[in-house]
Amino acid sequence: QVQLVESGGGLVQPGGSLRLSCAASGFTFSSYVMSWYRQAPGKERELVAFISGTGGSTNYADSVKGRFTISRDNAKNTVYLQMNSLKPEDTAVYYCKRPVGTYWGRGTQVTVSS
Repeated sequence: QVQLVESGGGLVQPGGSLRLSCAASGFTFSSYVMSWYRQAPGKERELVAFISGTGGSTNYADSVKGRFTISRDNAKNTVYLQMNSLKPEDTAVYYCKRPVGTYWGRGTQVTVSS
C-alpha cells in the first residue's frame, strides 16, 4: 500500500526559507519519479518540481526556478523541497505526488506572510 506523508510546512516571513519532507512507503522508492505540487486558495493545482529516481535529473516551474531545490534520499525513502527567498505568492498547500499510479499525499500548509 503506497503512502506519502508530507511535513515541514508552517508560517514564514517573506525572504525566509523552509524545507518540506515527504516520507514514502509501500513501494520501491528509488524506481520512481517523485514530484511536488501546490494549490493556493481559488487557484488550480500546479506542478512545482519533479526528480528522477536516482536524483540525477530535476525540473522546476518557472515561478520557483532558482529559489527552490528538489532532492531525495533513497536510503530514507524521502523526497525534499528546499524553499528559499519565499514570497507571499508561494502561500499554498504543498503536495507530494508519485506520478506513476497517481498517488498523492494529504498536503502540508505553507504560509508566507509578515
